[in-house]
Amino acid sequence: MASEAVPVLEMKAISKGFPGVQSLSSVDFRLFPGEVHSLMGQNGAGKSTLVKVLTGVHAPDEGRILLDGREIRPTSPLDAQKLGISAVYQEVNLCTNLSVAENIFLGREGSSAFAIPWREMRRNAAAVLSDLNVHIDVAAPLSAYSLAVQQIVAIARSLTAKARILILDEPTSSLAEDEVRTLFSVIRRLKAQGMAILFISHFLDQVYEISDRITVLRNGQLVGEYLAAELPRVQLVTRMVGREVAEDGPRRAARDRAASPAGEGATFLRTRGLGKKGSVRDIDLEVRLGEGLGIAGLLGAGKTETVRLLFGIDPADHGAIEIDGEEARIGSPIDAIARGLGFCPEDRKTEGILGDLSLRENIVIALQAKRGIFRNLSRERQDEIASLYIQRLGIVAADAEVPISKLSGGNQQKALLARWLATDPRMLILDEPTRGIDIAAKGEIMGQVAELCDRGMAVVLVSSEMAEALRYSDRLVVLRDRRKVAELAAREADEQAVYHIVAGGEA
Repeated sequence: MASEAVPVLEMKAISKGFPGVQSLSSVDFRLFPGEVHSLMGQNGAGKSTLVKVLTGVHAPDEGRILLDGREIRPTSPLDAQKLGISAVYQEVNLCTNLSVAENIFLGREGSSAFAIPWREMRRNAAAVLSDLNVHIDVAAPLSAYSLAVQQIVAIARSLTAKARILILDEPTSSLAEDEVRTLFSVIRRLKAQGMAILFISHFLDQVYEISDRITVLRNGQLVGEYLAAELPRVQLVTRMVGREVAEDGPRRAARDRAASPAGEGATFLRTRGLGKKGSVRDIDLEVRLGEGLGIAGLLGAGKTETVRLLFGIDPADHGAIEIDGEEARIGSPIDAIARGLGFCPEDRKTEGILGDLSLRENIVIALQAKRGIFRNLSRERQDEIASLYIQRLGIVAADAEVPISKLSGGNQQKALLARWLATDPRMLILDEPTRGIDIAAKGEIMGQVAELCDRGMAVVLVSSEMAEALRYSDRLVVLRDRRKVAELAAREADEQAVYHIVAGGEA
């Protein structure tokens, strides 16, 4: 990509407002052929709105979009696709029950009056994937393949629509490291073929690995456009946040314990041989008050399955759970809440937030469930609780009555944390609490978690980011093949040692 090249896409002075919020204010963006251009910013910076304007979901209030120098006005995602602009999102929007070939050519099979040319469709699908150096059985159902392959199939579908601009919005959020490498090899191949790629991710390492240029937004405004090779990570973070910010807090293993509350270190919850057929087996855990217990392992190792058993979402069919030294039956989340447990799930959009309800209602709902249907929280008390935690956790919202679906990912995650803090739990389970949120919100949330530990709460942290798991844990349990294979003191471990165990080595 030469700096003197002509942009394939230019967005000029784009503005877009919604009731109570100005999402974009006179933002410029340009994209060149044969480059990967990352769009960076905190949650709520305007990245998604800019993409939605580009793909025809929203019409801009002001500004122009130029494609090859000619003004365009896409009115829908389908209209944008016809113009050569396609988007692939974190949640792959394909039909997993259909074959790979059917997904690639869905809606454009070239059927005649008599039949769909299946053989030709499969041959063409295999050819498109072969161009991406991916060789799979295109007659197999899409559900037979990993999420990374499904995303590549979505990309292949875009190519059959003659896409010239490919938008990848958080494509790696749910991928393991080897799957990220597979996806990046496809991205590099498309770049070499002249494709213009807009890449959105919160993973800074990945952004620097794959990007040629970076555009930064903050509070709906353009901060600047930079060559990736000339923008140090620290400067990128500073531009995103608007102030200097540390990427990580101090390791829990190194914190000052002088002011630790009485009772810290006492075992709150213990499992013996916990498991479920087809899920995980023989899981022995000890969760102590005032400590962070990290659970690490590769995708599919059984991390989420383990914490779902602890919270009663999935019933265990063997093993036992003890709380305060006595056997406890946790057959449902209601049982878990009554026992003093809270749970922030991995998929906050489908399993966490209630998108149509207000921020206030999302915060108080677990406490109301704990109290039961005959002890309703008054509206006045609900307002007090919501106001307290909005202030305490720094949740950014116009007011407590705004639908939670309108908040940024980081603020949604803070609201989920507030939901469980309102129940005054003794143990909090956090499954990938920082997935898909920006670096500043990540630091704020994990700082709150560290403070909760310091006040005597037990925290179970599931994280696919090994550095994060080590930093915010006192002890680390490692899972492999859906079994516990090691337990380490975080102060004595490093990423290399843990990955050695994950890969099959000895502790």
